[in-house]
Amino acid sequence: MGDKKKSTSHNPSDCCFEPFISSNPITSFNPVPHYPTIDKTSFISQFSSVIGDVTIRNNVYVAPNVSIRADEGTPFYIGSNTNLQDGVILHGLLNRRVVAGDKSYSIYIGNEVSIAHRALVHGPCFIGDKVFVGFNAIVYNAIVGKGSFISYNAVVTNGVRIAPNRFVPPGAQIDTQAKADALSPVPNDSREFAFEVQRVNQEFPASYHLLFGKNRCSCGLAHD
Repeated sequence: MGDKKKSTSHNPSDCCFEPFISSNPITSFNPVPHYPTIDKTSFISQFSSVIGDVTIRNNVYVAPNVSIRADEGTPFYIGSNTNLQDGVILHGLLNRRVVAGDKSYSIYIGNEVSIAHRALVHGPCFIGDKVFVGFNAIVYNAIVGKGSFISYNAVVTNGVRIAPNRFVPPGAQIDTQAKADALSPVPNDSREFAFEVQRVNQEFPASYHLLFGKNRCSCGLAHD
C-alpha cells in the first residue's frame, strides 16, 4: 500500500522571523550601549534592523528590509503614525545633530511622516510632521518643514532648510538655500497622494500584529 499523506494546515505566523533589535555596539565614540525604545502598538517587520538609541512612538509601521542604525550618529526619534517603507535606510554622522524641542538628535522624524521605498535619510536631519519623502530620495544634512513633499529620486542636502509645505520636484538637487527658497507650494494632487499613503499605512501596524500573533522565532541573537 502506498504511503498516506498527512494533511497539514499552514499558519503564516509559524514561520516568520522577528526583526533584529539590538543595542549599539560598544565603541570608543559610543561607549554606552542603548537599546531601542519601541511602543508596543508599532510594528517592526521581519528582516529589518533597529539598533541603538532609537525611540519609536505609537502606531509606527516599519516595512521589511529597513535599516535603522544608530551606532554612529545618535539618537534617533520617529514620531507617531509614521511609516518607513521597504528598503529605507536611517543612519547618521558622529557628533552631528539637529535640535528638536529641548533635545538634540542625529535624526528626528515627526508624526505622520511617510518615507517611501528605498529612500535614504542620513543625519544630521530633521523631518517635520506630515512630510512625504519619495522613492529613492536622499535627505542628508537638512531641515524639512511640516507638510513638505520630496519627490522620487530627489536630493536635499548641504544644510538647507525647506520651508513648510514646499514641493521638491522629481530628481531635483536642492543643495543651496537659494534653491530651497525658490520651491513652490505642494500641488493638490501630491498632497492628496501623501494623505492616501498615510491612510493606508496607518492600518498596517495593528493588522500585521493580528496576522503574525505571538508565534515568532528570532533570527537576531542580540534581540531583546
